[in-house]
Amino acid sequence: MAQFNEKSGTGCCLRFNPRPWMDQRIVWMNKLFIKYTVRSLFHIPWNLKKVLSEKNEIIQFVGATTPQPLILSYEKAYLTSEIYVAVSREILGEEMVKLSGTFLTKVYEGSSKNMGDWIKEMKKYVKSKNEELERLYFFFTTCPDCAKIYGKNYVVFLAKIKEDPNKKIKF
Repeated sequence: MAQFNEKSGTGCCLRFNPRPWMDQRIVWMNKLFIKYTVRSLFHIPWNLKKVLSEKNEIIQFVGATTPQPLILSYEKAYLTSEIYVAVSREILGEEMVKLSGTFLTKVYEGSSKNMGDWIKEMKKYVKSKNEELERLYFFFTTCPDCAKIYGKNYVVFLAKIKEDPNKKIKF
């Protein structure tokens, strides 16, 4: 789900362009996020729009928005998800997290009821790249209301891969 934006045409989520996220290998070094926990069911965070609205007010008030909204969900446990909202600077009073690592991405489009199948497919994709999955994040690119308006419901999967300490970096 994207950060709320008056320029979106819906007054809520920006229209999402999936191309830059399709089948990519992304490396982050200390990418800054606010982290908080929400309830979830069947891989979908509950009350996310309400919580994001509150967090977005704080982010905008302190001037910590990012050029491209990015909100990740990680299923910590059954019925619990961690939400990571990308910010441009630290925010006093919020739990801050820096994510580092290599991530493989894949974009899916369709109903969120397909999440279970997409997770299986993403795990196979990671294996096909001869990598080992460390953690799987979901980027819900729009809220359900905006997905209906735009006619597309994209979910980006970001698979953090385990770093192999034996691999040598070539320069």
